Amino acid sequence: MSYNSLEEIVRECEEKALPFDEIILLDDMNERNVKREDSLAAMYGMWEAMKRADAGYDGNLKSRSGLVGGAGAAMKAYVESGEALCGSFVGDVMASALAMGESNACMKRIVAAPTAGACGVLPAVLVNYQKRNGTPDEEIVRALYTAAGIGQVVAARAYIAGASGGCQAEIGTASAMAAGALTALRGGSPSQITHAAAMALKNLLGLVCDPVGGLVEVPCVKRNVIGSVNALSAADMALAGISSRIPPDQVIDAMREVGDQIHPTLRETGQGGLANTPAAREWCAAQEEE
Repeated sequence: MSYNSLEEIVRECEEKALPFDEIILLDDMNERNVKREDSLAAMYGMWEAMKRADAGYDGNLKSRSGLVGGAGAAMKAYVESGEALCGSFVGDVMASALAMGESNACMKRIVAAPTAGACGVLPAVLVNYQKRNGTPDEEIVRALYTAAGIGQVVAARAYIAGASGGCQAEIGTASAMAAGALTALRGGSPSQITHAAAMALKNLLGLVCDPVGGLVEVPCVKRNVIGSVNALSAADMALAGISSRIPPDQVIDAMREVGDQIHPTLRETGQGGLANTPAAREWCAAQEEE
């Protein structure tokens, strides 16, 4: 993407009187030298894959390691019981985030948004938003361009890989993308979109990447839930007129600075944090004995 700044995108929106998603769509057409219909077809394909992944979740499946599986189904059943503290919509988002993360661990088809480890955040909020509001696919696809633009700027200015900058780069970026997409769907301005993304990212600043056994399962799957719910709260704050006191681009730059300072054992190496707890070490030792 030709944009390395959210501020630059907002300025372009204002100067050309175009929505955020249209600026990103036009940029994709220019960068890849494709027609509008080709760019849209690619994005529709990703949206359809997200919906199929959600619909095709199998709560009976376990990952090969046995570490995850069934949590999405358990959460869904709990929500349907009417006992969920968060209510039905947020509960469904949580269930979908778990389901998508588990599907990834079970080697089912998912969409890396922006990574496989964070694949549950964006689909969880958008699929359930559509189910709740009957939103046309066209509007969701436009929101995906908004999410893509945010993700591309983060990738250009900082990281989207846990191995590079910790889980703040994966779940944090996914949450920022989802927050921006939701804000766009609710009619938020380009500025509100970027502030929603900034607040979502700020809330997860410093999140380490410490997968047990080096697998993208524990604690990764459940972190998709946090990223999803965080996106909802950040979007609502932005739509309420609340802004990030630190400019969005500076938040991204801060994330890069924090990522640079995170110790290598906490960057997807499986050597520190939760991966180095007694329970995690015992599990890894048991696998070696098998």
